[in-house]
Amino acid sequence: MATASDLHRLALALPGTTDAPHFDRTAFKVARTYVTLAADKRTANFKFTPDEQELKCTVAGDAFAPVPNAWGKQGWTTATLAKLSVPELKVALAMAHAHALPKKKARKPN
Repeated sequence: MATASDLHRLALALPGTTDAPHFDRTAFKVARTYVTLAADKRTANFKFTPDEQELKCTVAGDAFAPVPNAWGKQGWTTATLAKLSVPELKVALAMAHAHALPKKKARKPN
């Protein structure tokens, strides 16, 4: 069973991650926010692609659900931490983190 402490520790271990208040949540970001932890520390919202969201919700529907609004259609997905193992949480964080990295700039030809 994963906890908010696990999420905090694992997220901050990912390269470039910082945390900051975000409304009533804690946001973890690199260039962009990739996960937010709810104030009650029971759930977190992850930024996945819509395809990744569909996979997570299909394979682990008891733990993952789309955020029920336009944000959900963009891939934002709520996870119930107690329904995830620590390894499952680590994989979800790594997946979301990859989308938050700065975009590489195209090199200009000489």
